[in-house]
Amino acid sequence: MSNGTDFAAAVAAQQPAGAPTGAATGGQKIQNSAIQSLDFILDIPLKVTVELGRTKMNIRDILQLAQGSVVELSKFAGEPLEVFVNEKLIARGEVVVVNEKFGIRLTDIISPVERIEQLR
Repeated sequence: MSNGTDFAAAVAAQQPAGAPTGAATGGQKIQNSAIQSLDFILDIPLKVTVELGRTKMNIRDILQLAQGSVVELSKFAGEPLEVFVNEKLIARGEVVVVNEKFGIRLTDIISPVERIEQLR
């Protein structure tokens, strides 16, 4: 998710070259207003899922699963895992262990254009 600094940089980039910035043009007020208008959504919880792989199984095979059973997944060892936010792909990464807990190091972020295409 974009932070306030990224947004402020985007707003500043839209200023014409050589144009004065700050209160003289209202630029600072626009930046502060835009950032404050995003504040209300920053605490909305989202469902984040990291997918190791997928498979399809028949009910018969699922009922035969027991402790120690191996379920073969669609991905190969070493392939990047996929990170979904609210079931939309946003990134890929690799497994890491931090303080004896699993995590994911992001190696590829899906571009905003590709993310918008997924919404259609």
